[in-house]
Amino acid sequence: MGFFDRFRRRDPDVALPLYDAIVAHARQPHWYVEGQVPDTLDGRFDMIAAVLAMLLLRLEDDSDGTILSVQLTERFVDDMDAQVRQIGFGDMVVGKHIGRMVSMLGGRLGAYREGLANDGLDAALIRNLYRGDAPNPAAVAYVATTLTDLRRGLDAIPVAALAEGALP
Repeated sequence: MGFFDRFRRRDPDVALPLYDAIVAHARQPHWYVEGQVPDTLDGRFDMIAAVLAMLLLRLEDDSDGTILSVQLTERFVDDMDAQVRQIGFGDMVVGKHIGRMVSMLGGRLGAYREGLANDGLDAALIRNLYRGDAPNPAAVAYVATTLTDLRRGLDAIPVAALAEGALP
């Protein structure tokens, strides 16, 4: 396999089981109740992006995860494209919105990577998940601890099992 073959678009359904598991995980009520994540369109996007970021950070630590990471990101883009169209955005603006969403995901990846490596996720969560409007500290701590536990739990799952949708 050549270098560029790693990034060539493959079967879009390959990452579907994992992406579906991510969305289901992000929609669990505990995030919105104990974690006080706003149960709004933006809040649901932010929660999916947070769980997806934990998976992408796990995959970047494993050379076997490169292809799955690309496929998972493509699946995210496809899903966001469909969601934006369902809301009613026309072709002329869909690309701009998808570009912003991918950029937001990239920013979250950097912020969560840094938070996990340094002083914790609280500041990154307040800025990205809660969009600057922090709930009570116990809710932020709940989400930070639960996402950190998720990220650690992912280390024990082989890439092949992740691709099938296995999450801790």
